[in-house]
Amino acid sequence: MFPYIGGPYYIIFGICQLLCIVHALKTGRRDWLYLLIFLPVVGAAAYFIREILPTLRSGDSMEGVSAFLFPNGRINELERQLKISDTEANRLNLAKEYEKQHKYDKALELTFSCLKGIYVKDSGIMQDVARLSFHTNQFEQSINYYTRVLAIKQRFDKPEDELIFARAIEGKGDTEKAEEEYKRIIRVHHSMEARYYYGMMLKKLNRSDEARQQFQSIQDEKDLHPQYVKRLNARWISLSKRELN
Repeated sequence: MFPYIGGPYYIIFGICQLLCIVHALKTGRRDWLYLLIFLPVVGAAAYFIREILPTLRSGDSMEGVSAFLFPNGRINELERQLKISDTEANRLNLAKEYEKQHKYDKALELTFSCLKGIYVKDSGIMQDVARLSFHTNQFEQSINYYTRVLAIKQRFDKPEDELIFARAIEGKGDTEKAEEEYKRIIRVHHSMEARYYYGMMLKKLNRSDEARQQFQSIQDEKDLHPQYVKRLNARWISLSKRELN
């Protein structure tokens, strides 16, 4: 796994890589597997920062460690709470945990069930429904709810949702509108992730030279950032480099 690392470091990094791979498989984060297997040191570091560290930092330290070692433990507890008291708050808490575990169908079903009564026009719940609809490939429904949120708030709470909105538009087949959204996100947020997905869309449209420009821009930009930014974007740096080879 680590041909250039010897001695005890080989064992340590091997264990770290294995733990990250097992965690990715258990929590449905399979899109990380390529990076974890073929770029183990960089991949494990990026995975730890993006996926594990936020869990360890949430709540007290022992709870964070428990969530990492037993990722389904929190779900089991929230499912138990919902059986005891079927409230919107308990449904949303469980739905968010399902989403963390990439169990999007279950998360969407629970979240959607909360859009009623006093919450029927809740922009936060609508935004969750829009995001989860995208992850279950219901692109038109995703766009519909994102549009409702924009009508209420004129903006999204997170840049993540801006990018998912663009990807939903692309998924529906409106590549012209998706291109506008990708360009706006890149201009405003300087997002390497947005550049990667924009490049992939251009590639599908057989605009190969333009696609390569996006992938190359990621490679050119990476050296302008401090190390922690490169670690956070390791996935997009790696995938764009693969597209250039």
